[in-house]
Amino acid sequence: MKNLLTLNYWFNLLPEGLTPSAQKLFIGFIILLIITSLLIAIFKGKTGLYRGFFKRLYGFCLSNAIIGMILLFFNYEIVPFLSARFWLGIWAISMIIWLISILKGLKKIPIIKKEYAEKEELKKYIP
Repeated sequence: MKNLLTLNYWFNLLPEGLTPSAQKLFIGFIILLIITSLLIAIFKGKTGLYRGFFKRLYGFCLSNAIIGMILLFFNYEIVPFLSARFWLGIWAISMIIWLISILKGLKKIPIIKKEYAEKEELKKYIP
C-alpha cells in the first residue's frame, strides 16, 4: 500500500509487471465489462425511454473493455512507456467521468417521462 502513494510507482516508465493477483483482478474486470456489454446489446435494441441510456452504457462497457485489453497487453509485454502505471490512472479517471455523465442522463429520464405524459394528455383534447 505504501508503494501506491509514491510518484516513482505511478511515473516509472519501465515498471514491473502486475502481480498475479492484480492481473487476475484486472482480467476479471475486463471480462465483467465484456459480459455487461453483451447483456446490454440485447436490451439496447428495444424501443422506449431507456434506449439511449442502454446505448451509452453499451458504448461505455465495450470501449473500456477494449482499452483495458490493450493496457493489459502492454503491461503483460512490459512495453516501455505504454505499460506505465499512469495510463491505468488516466483510464480509471476517464471511466469515472464517463460513468457520471451517463448517470446524469439517467436522472433526466423521469423528467422526460413526465413531459411526454403531459404532451399525451394535451394531445387527447386536440383534434
